[in-house]
Amino acid sequence: MTGCSKKIIANLIDSEEVRIAIIDERGKLYEFYYERMLEHQRTGEIYKARVDTVLKGMNSAFLNLGDGKNGFLYLDDVKGIEVRQGMEMLVQVVKNARKGKGARVSPRISLAGRYMVLIPGGHETGVSKRIESDTERTRLRTMAKKLRPDGFGIIIRTVAEGCEEQDLKNDAESLAAQWETICRCAKQNSAPCLVHHDTGLLERVLRDELTEEVDEIVIDCEDEKAAVEDIVKRFFPDKEIEVNLFRGKMPLFDVYGLENQIAELQSRKVWLSSGAYLVIDQTEALTVIDVNTGKFVGSKNLNDTVMQTNMEAAVEIVRQLRLRALGGIVVVDFIDMENEEDNHALVRHLNELFKNDRCKARVYGVTGLGLVEITRKRARTDMRTALMRSCPYCGGLGAIPSEETVALQIKRFIRKVVLSSKSEALLVECCSSVAEYIYENFLEVWEEEFERKIFIRGCPGMQWSKYRLECQGPLQQVEHRISILQKREGWAVVYKSPSA
Repeated sequence: MTGCSKKIIANLIDSEEVRIAIIDERGKLYEFYYERMLEHQRTGEIYKARVDTVLKGMNSAFLNLGDGKNGFLYLDDVKGIEVRQGMEMLVQVVKNARKGKGARVSPRISLAGRYMVLIPGGHETGVSKRIESDTERTRLRTMAKKLRPDGFGIIIRTVAEGCEEQDLKNDAESLAAQWETICRCAKQNSAPCLVHHDTGLLERVLRDELTEEVDEIVIDCEDEKAAVEDIVKRFFPDKEIEVNLFRGKMPLFDVYGLENQIAELQSRKVWLSSGAYLVIDQTEALTVIDVNTGKFVGSKNLNDTVMQTNMEAAVEIVRQLRLRALGGIVVVDFIDMENEEDNHALVRHLNELFKNDRCKARVYGVTGLGLVEITRKRARTDMRTALMRSCPYCGGLGAIPSEETVALQIKRFIRKVVLSSKSEALLVECCSSVAEYIYENFLEVWEEEFERKIFIRGCPGMQWSKYRLECQGPLQQVEHRISILQKREGWAVVYKSPSA
């Protein structure tokens, strides 16, 4: 993306949710951020917490943060202090709560500014490894040592490349004053309580993503326009970055074609421009990505086709990991390549692509089974966890019983009813698709086998694998019940055998 122009599109008009997209000059989604107003324990928040439970066998402790969900602390993160039940600690959320797990917290607190990160109680002076120029790194490190407040560590961020000493000084003074406010709040309040909110999503995105490549910011909330303009002037006083208020009748993300792109991020299958595709599966422990040639047949030979597909897939895999906020262990099943040099070239390509990733990633090379293992820092809640829930029908399996499976379950149920009753007819209700399947394949045979009149009523609102006996008894009574149901709920279809 280096050298490409970008736009920041901020959907701020809904009070329940903030969504911010960064797009390139082609309108393609480059980065996507979202925040729900009901979320708790966000990364960066600082709490005065009370130790609730210490589990030495697990080398961990659970801390009461005061908002109903305990935070998780590794005891190795606490140096020189014995963590005891009931003691109070100042901690910061370093990983959001996700699924059934509370947030991970750490007593090592860091305050992020535009150009630096200030670490209370630290002593280090560091410079981002993403600044490659040795001369620039030396310049920034020299200034950082000069400006570092007593009792603080300091790390210079990538965006500080080329900045002036006064910019760093202003940042250091602002962060030191922020720490004083946090300490004062912690003294005045009893544990457990929140003592510091991190900046809002919009300000964080502008702080981290507002670079020379951004030429326009579009927002749909008039109340935020002045604040955005103020941040732009503060960070880029000499650069003209347009801040435009969107007043159109269509929703902002629809105008830029972002809703469809965001929806695609929730799909398992991702098509590549060549016709190849990826399949992305998330599990509890890791993410698995499968690369397939799909419709791509190449033009030279098989080795060239495979190499082209893998190289194109690598670009999209890095993009998908970033957009979906996927972290932890990632295993990629690229298409097998016989040439060892091609495998090395693919790994080099991946490493080069990850250089522009804000979250640290490491590529471990090709295993004996032809898999590529990657680890990527988990910086925020992944998209599937944040926006989706487990399926109430499949219970998280990712699949549901087939029509035939449910139909045979219903047959076994009917058998029990028939054996325990002498009813002449019975009416069974089930999902519409299953009812139609039974009618087309089994109903007439079942009636002969059980020597009963069987009616199957398809209910569109019924869960896929659910069914029930609506009524049973003399044929006339059951038919009368069916006529009542049809008058009351005409949308439900009642199937009877073709021979009736």
